[in-house]
Amino acid sequence: MPSATAELTSLPPELESARAVALSTQLPYAGGVTPPVAWRLLEAGEVQLVDVRTFEERKFVGHVPGSAHVAWATGTSLTRNPRFVRELEAKVGSKDATVLLLCRSGKRSAQAAEAAAKAGFTRVFNVLEGFEGEIDAQQHRGGADGWRFHSLPWVQD
Repeated sequence: MPSATAELTSLPPELESARAVALSTQLPYAGGVTPPVAWRLLEAGEVQLVDVRTFEERKFVGHVPGSAHVAWATGTSLTRNPRFVRELEAKVGSKDATVLLLCRSGKRSAQAAEAAAKAGFTRVFNVLEGFEGEIDAQQHRGGADGWRFHSLPWVQD
């Protein structure tokens, strides 16, 4: 597990690149990485991966082994979790931890990354494409992008 107090200059090269893009495009959080990059960093122990989907999504759709869980929203109405930032900090140990957030398509995790950054998280990144990917013309997910599309490890309860 990465050090919670690691120097901000000691990010892996992929995250430094993501941060540079984020700065140039004025993203409100540290940046975004693709699922394959996220998996390499997680496997190397350089980041913590936090799944921000609902409990039900994780249970019935699947999740990444070794990922933590802090719901950005709950229930079928996706009611925003008012304790998200506190729960995230408790789960990762510090607002300076290097954290990747994952949701279904990369949209909720971007919102969660923005909220975390506004709350003082300095190294929070979004996993682009999410777990299932974007919805296609046939109203399906996983055919063009996403964690599972890239054949990365995942399990289902």
